[in-house]
Parts: sequence; C-alpha cells; structure tokens
Amino acid sequence: RSLGIGPQDRAAIFAPNSPNWTFADAACQFAGIIDVPIYTTLAPASIAYILNDSAAKLLFVGDVEMYQGIADILKECPAVERIVFFEGNGISEVDNALTFADLLKLGGELGLSHPNEINEIVSGLAPESVATLIYTSGTTGEPKGVMLSHANIVSNVIDAGEHYDFSQHDVCLSVLPLSHIFERSAMYLYIFNGISVYYAESIERVPDNLAEVRPTILVGVPRIFEKVYAKAKLKAAQSAGVKEKIFDWAIEIAKEYSEKLETDSSVGFGLRLKHKLADRLVFSKLREFFGGNLRTCITGGAALSNDIYLIFNGAGIPIMQGYGLTETSPVISSNNSKIKRLSSAGKPIRNMHVRIASDGEIEATGAGVMLGYYNKPEATRDAFTDDGWFRTGDIGEIDADGFLKITDRKKELFKTSGGKYIAPSPIEQMIRSSRFVSQVVLVGNERKFPAALIVPNFEMLASYAKHKGLAIKSSAEFCSSKKIIDLIERQVAGLTDALAKYEKVKRVALLENELSVAGGELTPTLKVKRRVVDEKYKTVIDKIYTDAENEKPAG
Repeated sequence: RSLGIGPQDRAAIFAPNSPNWTFADAACQFAGIIDVPIYTTLAPASIAYILNDSAAKLLFVGDVEMYQGIADILKECPAVERIVFFEGNGISEVDNALTFADLLKLGGELGLSHPNEINEIVSGLAPESVATLIYTSGTTGEPKGVMLSHANIVSNVIDAGEHYDFSQHDVCLSVLPLSHIFERSAMYLYIFNGISVYYAESIERVPDNLAEVRPTILVGVPRIFEKVYAKAKLKAAQSAGVKEKIFDWAIEIAKEYSEKLETDSSVGFGLRLKHKLADRLVFSKLREFFGGNLRTCITGGAALSNDIYLIFNGAGIPIMQGYGLTETSPVISSNNSKIKRLSSAGKPIRNMHVRIASDGEIEATGAGVMLGYYNKPEATRDAFTDDGWFRTGDIGEIDADGFLKITDRKKELFKTSGGKYIAPSPIEQMIRSSRFVSQVVLVGNERKFPAALIVPNFEMLASYAKHKGLAIKSSAEFCSSKKIIDLIERQVAGLTDALAKYEKVKRVALLENELSVAGGELTPTLKVKRRVVDEKYKTVIDKIYTDAENEKPAG
C-alpha cells in the first residue's frame, strides 16, 4: 500500500522458497492485491510473457543474481514500476529498487499515519474476488493465468485437510516450489493448523535438511520417493553379495506386508516376524533418511506407482496420494489414513464433485474450481462443459466405492498407425520400476508400434558392468553398448509382459542426458513435455523406426 499498489493490482513473486516469500504472499492477500507467483526455473521469455500478460506493477525478486538473469527482459515489461529484493545486497545499481526491510519500514510508517486503512481493505474483500493469478507451466501451448479466488483457496485448504490429524506438534519441511499451488496450499494448511515450517535450503541440501529438521509431515511429488528408493537400491547393489540380497528380500516383505494391510487381510505370524527383522535391517535406515519422525507423506502432481506406494507404506512411511490441478485450487480427491485405496487417487474431498464423461474424461465441480483463465475468455469457455463442469483433461474412472483412478492425460493418448489408442503413463510406470531405468518417455504416435526413450540409471549400470566385467565407463558408451541395450530391452519386455500385443514396446533408445526443467523437457513440477521431447529427439525417434523398417525378417 505504501508503494501505491492497491486492491486488484498485480504483484509478481520471482524467488525461491523462504519466509519472505510467504510474508509477501500473505501481505498481498490481506491488501487485496493479486499476487502472481513465477517459477524460478522459467526461461526469461516466459517470465516476460507472464509479467506483461498480468500487467504486474510490483516485482519481488530473490536477490541481485536472479535479477541480473532477467534484467534484459524487464526493459520489455513497462507495467513493472518497483522491484523489491528479499536479499538486498548490491541493489544500489538497480532503478526503482528497494529491499524487503525498506518495504517493511515504509509500511510501518503508513500504518502509523493511516491506522485504519488496512482494516478497511481487509473488511472490504469479497470471498469471490481474485486472490492469485497462477500461470500453468503447461505441457503444451503458452501459459494460461488461472484465476483463483479467496473462497477457492480457503475452502480447499479446509476441506482437503478434513481427515488428517494435524496438530501444533507437527513439523514440516517445505521442499516443492511455492510458485506451485500444491506447495502453497500446503503452506496455508501448515499455518492454519499451527504447524512449524522449515524451508529447504535447496534441492541438493534436502537430505541434510531432513536430518536436521526431522519432519513429521512431508509434501512431495512421486519423483522424490522414486529417487530415495533408487539411491537405497544403488547402495545395496554396490555392496553386492549378502547385503544386496537382504535389501531385495526386505523390499518384497514390505510389499507383501503392505498389500495385506491394504486388503484388510490377516498378517500371519510368519510374515509379521519377517517384517520385524526386515524393519531392523532395512526399513529403519530408510525412515532415518527422512529424519526418523515421518508419520504422513502427501504426494500429488503425477501418478505414484503401486510398487513405490507399497514399499514405503510397508517400511512404515505412509504415503497418501491425491489428485488435482492448478485450476481446482488444487485438490479434487485424496487418500488419507482413514479412507484409502491402492491404485487410486482417493475419494473427492468435501465440497468437490467428480463425474466421468462419455469419452472417459474426468470432470469436476465444486468450491475449489477456478474463476477462469485471465484474459482468455475462449480458453475459459473451452475448459467447461455446457452445464458448468470443469474439464480436467485427464482420463479416469470411479469404482463402486467412489474411489477415483487416473488412467492418463487425455491429450497424451496417442494412436498407432494401426488405429490403436495407447495410454503412455501406465506403461512408463511399469518400465520405471526397473532398477536400471531413471526416466522413460513412450513414443509412437501414428507409427506402427510404441517405442521408448530411456534415460538409464547410470550408477546402477556401472555397478552391473563391474559385476559382469564389462569395460564400459562413460554414459555415451553405455547408451551405445549392444549388451546394455539388450539388458534394457529384456527388462522392458519382462516388466510389460502383461500388456496387449499392440501396447508392447518393440524398440528402445537410450539417452545420455537426464530430462530436466533446465533442458526444457520437464515442467517445473517435473511432468514431461512430450511435444518438446518429440521435437528435441526427432532424429533419435526417426532412427528407431527407420532401423526397424530396414531390418530384414529372419530367413
């Protein structure tokens, strides 16, 4: 307010997670200002698009180094009037800049001279007014600004947490970016329940921070749990011999034990005894990685594989999977300790309703559904059915007990040249369960058969090569080695054996470099941008099918 920013003006936040991020967000909400979070991993051109589309007057920036990365594009953003730095060192050379401390001082002075102004603004806020404008990272097309109201967000926080026993004794570590509504909504949940919040210093420091904080609650995407398991598996494989066999045995015990609990089956004395031994030898170390105090993990943003779910739950690290989108504030459905089911995204939360359209698309309505897309009336109309239900773009089904299961993204289904539709995500999950696979993307639209682009787990391959006496060292050598390609193909064939013939992966191509946000292949929430992958690896994909075409049948 002290800078002349008023209700319904826009203020963008471009910074990593920190207490100041949360303070700036809260200040905007109370002042009736619409805040616009921006992912720190976005390209400068995308940042310029968001600043111009939202017409943000104020920009919060993490520090001078971050500012320097976008200084050139800010010249093309005339609406930005002032810049506030969370970390203020070296800002003297920046025009119209001030530190967060300066801003607090100015605000304090305004509060003394106009003591009733903020109270009047707060009391004048309508629940239906826009609280935030969140630009979807999107796997296709340009970003769209999702308008969420105060009522959208508050109702979702309260309803999503209905069946969780949160208390002021809980401790959490904030890991996911606050620019994503999933983490931001979780932050509101922590504050609402009086939970202690710690902010991870960086992704690289998360393991150290977990040990320091010893959280009781962790909100994360499936990739976090996949990486933890892969790291534990690698450590066991490098030990070789008895330790690796013990680890593999314990993992099978975890899955068997968890499946019994999931189906309310009796856990016999023998399995209980094995589980107790496995806990002492393996599971306790897995729990200790997370600090040893975790009682609830909440995951969303992508599908969690059944194997990872069963392993962690069986090891005493309960993971509750939910489902939602930015457009739904975000939670539509969620499992919880009281109501849960394997392979599902739980039941719709209170005040959210779900139905399945004739083509299998999940449609939702309720208190959390967005107001619409900013400056995009046509896109807003397209996002809703004639009777007002939001089209999620996901394919799914609801079982007899009301649990929602997500099958795939509607736009990601592809059709082979033989006319068969294939849902890539379930097949990718199967393949990713191989210890030798880090990432996988299924391709094959309008082709004769599906193929897979695979980023191997190079550390696991190195351990395998050493065990087999193979003189392979570099990533490039692994990706071109016939023996390694044959190993991966056998892994893929074994893991996808139950698929229909037209769904089976006929060829694989190994990629040297991990798909990443920085490389443009992943969204900031780690979803694959399939269009980008198709374009970036077109030569590799074309070669897969050309080589298959040129191969002469035996005999």
